[in-house]
Amino acid sequence: MKKKHLCGALFLTFLKIGAFTFGGGYAMIPLIKREVLEKKGWISEAEMLDIVAVAESTPGPLAINMATFVGSCMAGTAGALAATVGVVLPSFFIILLISFCLKQIEAIRAVQYAFMGIRAGVLVLIANAFLSLLRQAEREWFTYFLMAGAFLCVALFRMSAVAVLVVCAGAGLIRALRKRGEGGA
Repeated sequence: MKKKHLCGALFLTFLKIGAFTFGGGYAMIPLIKREVLEKKGWISEAEMLDIVAVAESTPGPLAINMATFVGSCMAGTAGALAATVGVVLPSFFIILLISFCLKQIEAIRAVQYAFMGIRAGVLVLIANAFLSLLRQAEREWFTYFLMAGAFLCVALFRMSAVAVLVVCAGAGLIRALRKRGEGGA
């Protein structure tokens, strides 16, 4: 596929993802996976895991980081720009529209119920992303220990998620170096 057509496809794909996903980056993971991995075949399952890991480890919103990374992998800088603009535009216009009329509609009972339903749906999407990542995680005590420890640090002790990610990355690197030193993978 020509780069120009690929950039157009990236833009439209991420425009669709951005337009039909509520709840931010974690809620977008299942849609990105379905569109980019399963439907388009642009990336592999392993690349999807890497993209999520890199997107979480870099500053900025997860969905934008993922779109930028996928676009860059597929078509360089132009692809990164196309995918990023595509995923951002729907949110930009929705927020712009809501900002003009939110005060007038927030007291309407139907709107309050709609937001309750959206929150419930977002929770399901986030849980689905969690389960998908959990199924793909390495099945060993170290991985489970790290996940549980990270969860406790962030959820119970209110530690910085960035600090926890840095510590987890460091622990993973140390583990990999020790495995390599022992003659493992």
